[in-house]
Amino acid sequence: MQGNKKRFISMIVIALIISLQLVSVFAAEGYITLRYGSKGTEVSRLQQALKNKGYYNSTVDGLYGKITERAVISFQKDSGILVDGIAGRQTQSKLYGTTTAASATPAVSRGATTRNDDVYWLSRIIHAEASGEPYQGKVAVGSVVLNRVSSKDFPNTIYNVIFEYYNNIPQFSPVADGTIYNTPNSESVKAAETALSGSRPMGNATYFFNPSKASGSWIVKNKTYVGKIGDHVFYK
Repeated sequence: MQGNKKRFISMIVIALIISLQLVSVFAAEGYITLRYGSKGTEVSRLQQALKNKGYYNSTVDGLYGKITERAVISFQKDSGILVDGIAGRQTQSKLYGTTTAASATPAVSRGATTRNDDVYWLSRIIHAEASGEPYQGKVAVGSVVLNRVSSKDFPNTIYNVIFEYYNNIPQFSPVADGTIYNTPNSESVKAAETALSGSRPMGNATYFFNPSKASGSWIVKNKTYVGKIGDHVFYK
């Protein structure tokens, strides 16, 4: 009986040693993608690193909430890397001053990455601009952004269209008031995917506004009325 107990303890010790070795290899060669909702020591490490660089001014609590997400976004902007609020390999490499191994994550095609980024930002602008609008109104707002991407008069990526400035003024108010960084609901994400699939409820419209909140005088005088969905009117 005593011998069986010793063998059992030995097996547990060996298993723990192997586990620790695997963790050490992963920590040395890989990274853990951190995003809104993540928890644990890796988040605490991220928060501390951001705090050391002056981006995070709250408690290091290991909880990836809004404050942490916005700190990551600020760091990404200043670092000239993809701004998505997610602390992935590129962000962590910049923040920690190390190069993480490309082999640590599964290979993802550039097309798949671009698609994910497009859904990410398009759903955020839809949610910020049209969270209270009917579904077709959400898709229409998303299609306005996509129509701008296709137009020679605007930037040629979703991100750059959303964050375009004219005379130091953001073209979309959620960029100015920070609501662009709010987490979109499932309907806004679905509307983004629908728009990306080619749905254009308001045709080639490249402008929209809510008449009860803004006069839109320049748009009304210079653009052609297309139609209305919910509280938004659309022009091209």
